[in-house]
Amino acid sequence: MGTWGTGPFDNDTASDFAIALDNAEPEQREFLIRGALARTAKATGYLTEAEEAVAAAALIATQCPGGEPIDTAYVPEKPMPVFPVDLRTLAAEALTRILDDESELAANWVEPADARRWLTTISHLCGVLAPPSASTDVPLFDLDS
Repeated sequence: MGTWGTGPFDNDTASDFAIALDNAEPEQREFLIRGALARTAKATGYLTEAEEAVAAAALIATQCPGGEPIDTAYVPEKPMPVFPVDLRTLAAEALTRILDDESELAANWVEPADARRWLTTISHLCGVLAPPSASTDVPLFDLDS
């Protein structure tokens, strides 16, 4: 079937990744997620694990402020560990790499509107994963001293 929706787990490869996460020992789940993200972020040429990286990033985003639960039956059934903060940055880098690829993944949809919805989902995930920027409201000097 391949791709059937625009969500991060709405394709065969990502749903297989969810099954692999469920089959992995709890302490190995972070390792699998980190690997898919790192290989995608550092990839040159064809992105062989982009669909897994999108799914991994979505799982991390659920634990971030502003993150939302993933509403599909294809997510892992077993609980994910609490992910370390550094995975947010790695996930954002992987998604940026996918978007910079002028995404070959966007070609998975026959309808251009579906491809745009998928790209909007990826952009939203990037926004959730991006670390909060430093406030510029903090004065550099205390003039009252």
